Amino acid sequence: MREEQVLNHLKNACQGRAKAQYSAQIERTLHIGSKELQKAVNRLRRKGIPIASDKHGYYYAITASEVYTTIRQLKRMTEGLKAAISGLERSMDSFGPGGGAP
Repeated sequence: MREEQVLNHLKNACQGRAKAQYSAQIERTLHIGSKELQKAVNRLRRKGIPIASDKHGYYYAITASEVYTTIRQLKRMTEGLKAAISGLERSMDSFGPGGGAP
């Protein structure tokens, strides 16, 4: 149900980057929380719906370029998460054999 609401809102009010809306605005309009919006956007994207985002907010992409910009942004986020995981894995070496504090 929420996915459908989010999709309808983005398709009707936020077509293209020029009409992007900040998440807080969408949340107020649809009476949903930030986590709920993020999950709905993620599920829609997984279904192949072209929901794009940038520093101006979420929007329904109307060009391949808009989608590609979002893909690049998501890939940068993935690289950052991988680096954080790698650092944490390296930190495990500093713990003793029993797993206690270094």
